[in-house]
Amino acid sequence: MAGFGEPELSTVDAAGLTVGVVAARWHAELTDHMLDRAVAAAKACGVNEVVTARVAGSVELPVVAQALARRCDVVVALGVVIRGATAHFDYVCKSVTEGLTRVALDAGKPVAHGVLTVDNLDQARDRAGLPGSAEDKGWAATVAALDAALAIRHLA
Repeated sequence: MAGFGEPELSTVDAAGLTVGVVAARWHAELTDHMLDRAVAAAKACGVNEVVTARVAGSVELPVVAQALARRCDVVVALGVVIRGATAHFDYVCKSVTEGLTRVALDAGKPVAHGVLTVDNLDQARDRAGLPGSAEDKGWAATVAALDAALAIRHLA
């Protein structure tokens, strides 16, 4: 978390758009809350249809995001990856980021990267939108993706 530079983007008017949200089950205490916040953000932006899916871990997010992109205007991927003592963290983070980027570009639709990639559990809690958290990535990722979808719609 840089602590500065985040745009003021609480909600957008996204009536008529559909949102797909896929969340990992690893670190369920956090991802369950992030999923709830993503759905709440979509509803606050006027979205009527939110499709949700759950997967085991963050590596599985891109393929389900791809399936959601076929039927939704916007996709939000949520997960938590915490650095451990091995290189596994680096491989997972790279795989998830590249996969979600590929889905977005191939589908021509916004795919929000709401995957927390952190050094420890405290950092994850501080970004998960829990009471007292500094950030709310489930909400922020959803609104950012909806904002991008509206920009694409404006360009069409």
